[in-house]
Amino acid sequence: MSFLGKIFTWWDGATIGTLLWSSRNGEHVGTDAQGNKYYRSKPKEGQRERRWVIYEGTNDASRVPSEWHGWLHHSYDELPESHLTPPRIWEADYSPNATGTGAAYLPAGALQRGGQRARATGDYEAWTPEA
Repeated sequence: MSFLGKIFTWWDGATIGTLLWSSRNGEHVGTDAQGNKYYRSKPKEGQRERRWVIYEGTNDASRVPSEWHGWLHHSYDELPESHLTPPRIWEADYSPNATGTGAAYLPAGALQRGGQRARATGDYEAWTPEA
């Protein structure tokens, strides 16, 4: 991205101000498989540690893996690499949030699919005031 783009845009990576602030006031603690970088504030007497992420690419909170999400929200103090078990064979890899895209899930009856769905089956009969 161009220099001007880094100054004025926030939706694709960090702005120049965020990068400068992070370099002065933060300590880089790790990077995940997607390239997102995680920081914590430098220790200060009497203040709770602040934690944040700088995304590699689009700023989308769903791109934070669960192990780093827990660390960001102070669920545990250790860095994820230091205490997590290896991933299980049944765990799915990350997939981006598809809401609003052509790959979004649209069930039968969704307005984007024409709003038509199969009639309900079974013995249910809707109440009407005439009955």
